[in-house]
Amino acid sequence: MRLILVGPPGAGKGTQAQFLSAHYSIPHISTGDIFRANLKAGTDLGNQAKAFMDRGELVPDSVTNDMVKDRLTHDDVANGFLLDGYPRNVAQAEVLRAFLAEAKTPLQAALELAIASDEIIKRLSSRRTCRGCGASNEAGATNCSSCSGTDLYQREDDKEEVIARRLEVYEEQTAPIISFYRSEGLLITIPAAGNVSEITEHAITALGRLS
Repeated sequence: MRLILVGPPGAGKGTQAQFLSAHYSIPHISTGDIFRANLKAGTDLGNQAKAFMDRGELVPDSVTNDMVKDRLTHDDVANGFLLDGYPRNVAQAEVLRAFLAEAKTPLQAALELAIASDEIIKRLSSRRTCRGCGASNEAGATNCSSCSGTDLYQREDDKEEVIARRLEVYEEQTAPIISFYRSEGLLITIPAAGNVSEITEHAITALGRLS
């Protein structure tokens, strides 16, 4: 299975990626992990990215594209992969399409996790983060679900006005790839509100129709 996850921040892409990668026995590849791996290893691409980051600039698409393409040449993607956080715009999507076409391993699906903006704001603004271990906890929690710590707080990027701005940026920059993949005939949309396991079941059922 070769697929990407798309959807706004707070849609649960990271959570669903873990379950789906385990179900299909394919690597979950996130851009954050790729960046960290290249920076830690001091690769040429990592050094290029670091130079931009040290200047407070965004890492250009060309560097991000090359990092992803390099990752997709590793042996563990022989049976497929799940991309999370890439592509972030149509230009990146076109680069990915060309790269996979050349490798004769085209995408099989772009899975969209659809959820209303007001639900995202409600979900993210209500969660609390543990100062001890950094885990996120649901609204109303008094103890951390991971370490049982009691020092829970609201992160700055979980405040309503910050979330609203993140959603605006998503609509401007990333949402257009949904139309791109719809035109490619690859888009599968499932609702991302509700129970986590039910969302996973919906995803697996929808993807199962591909075979």
